[in-house]
Amino acid sequence: MSATRHSFFFSFAEKYTVLLLGIIATMVLSRLLTPAEVGVYSLGAVLVALAQVVRDFGVGQYLIQEKQLDTAKLRAALATSLLVAWLLAGLVLLASAPLAQFYGEPRLTLVLRLLSLNFLLIPLSALTLPMLRRQLRFRAIYAINAANSVVNLLVAVLLALHGYSYMSMVWAALAGSCASLLVSLLVRPGELPWLPGRRGMGAIARFGAYATGGSLVDEAGVAAPDLIIGKLIGIESLALFGKAQSVLNIFNQAITSAISPVVFPLFAARARGDGGQGGAEIVYLRTISYMTSLAWPFFFFLACMALPLVKVLYGTQWLACVPLIRIMCLSSAVYSMFSMARYLLVATGQLPAQVRLDACAGVIKVALLLAAAPFGLVAVAWAVVLGNVLRSCLVYGCLRRLSALDWRILARAVRKSLLLCGISGMAPVAALLWLPLDTPALLALTGTALLSLLCWLAGLFLLKHELAGEFLLLQRQLLGRWLAVKSPH
Repeated sequence: MSATRHSFFFSFAEKYTVLLLGIIATMVLSRLLTPAEVGVYSLGAVLVALAQVVRDFGVGQYLIQEKQLDTAKLRAALATSLLVAWLLAGLVLLASAPLAQFYGEPRLTLVLRLLSLNFLLIPLSALTLPMLRRQLRFRAIYAINAANSVVNLLVAVLLALHGYSYMSMVWAALAGSCASLLVSLLVRPGELPWLPGRRGMGAIARFGAYATGGSLVDEAGVAAPDLIIGKLIGIESLALFGKAQSVLNIFNQAITSAISPVVFPLFAARARGDGGQGGAEIVYLRTISYMTSLAWPFFFFLACMALPLVKVLYGTQWLACVPLIRIMCLSSAVYSMFSMARYLLVATGQLPAQVRLDACAGVIKVALLLAAAPFGLVAVAWAVVLGNVLRSCLVYGCLRRLSALDWRILARAVRKSLLLCGISGMAPVAALLWLPLDTPALLALTGTALLSLLCWLAGLFLLKHELAGEFLLLQRQLLGRWLAVKSPH
């Protein structure tokens, strides 16, 4: 269990470093670039993100969940990554001009052509990250992703200051990929082959077809609001919606993305071991207890304090995204109960069920967004909420059918988290009701955040939440290490 906590520590450290650097970059670039400039890059990045899902072709998931890996399988995985990624590089290059014409944005052509170069670079380290995750070597993953973020930040800010406009973010993305490639070569596991091989590609292709199909539909659902807004409403509206999503994604970057790289191999290990599928389900219930104890207070605080937060992060030219943030906090809070279900289903051999679920949820979300877009950004935000609520219902039905996790079991897992949200939410509600409107945004935000944190900690121990035990254990471990350093003999 200590090894798992060690993995969580470095996974959180990595995500918090990336998050902090991303926030710094956002605060600077939001004041250097206009919403229209940011919108051009955002649209290009969303289109390339869809291709990025196919680029992996499930190789990462295959390497993590495969029970026995040998040289032949690793060489086949490398061959699959190279083939798919380089084909996608050519596809994005060819599609750049037609996509720019479709969206009526000529600047998009160069953005897509330059971003397509990432597909040539990434396969050179395609096996490194999944193998490091399989081995729970999160210290090495920290180094790779931190290098990417540092270089991305420096290049973006320097070029924006020198008047490169939206192109500063494009060049920064390429520079970050080069930096992460160089570091990945330094920490590359020794058993990874340098040459690709054909034997075994069929098995990877069969697995990848399911994994990529589900991931592509899921990513299409994530990208759908940006693609629809960019076409039906406009580039500037796309940038505003993107900023609202960026605020909501703070939780995903700080918590979800730090937990998921650890819980997926952990679910898989429990499923491979003596505990079988039941062992993985026990870990899942504990995970959602932890997730909701963090997510629900966070999104409640965010909904209340969206205005000062946007002023501090982005400046006054982005205030139109405040109502969007408040609306979509609801959907993020609801879905936090089921955000880890994907990893449980894949780790326990239920990948086809996950693909069907992603497909149904994606179709529903796109239909709702297309219906809402003619009525403006607020209607789109409510469509996102309804889409995530319906998706949560679908995930619950899948879990109940395949894993016998009914609503009573889930309710017991999250009941303390709901009470904890009520306790920690007293501070932002009080600030929203009684704080003077002319209070400086930074003062209102930091003061309320501190009070909310104190209320949350008090509620955590008052309710004897499962997460409180983890805090006490971490405190004892840190104290023990400090005493060992002070008294080496």
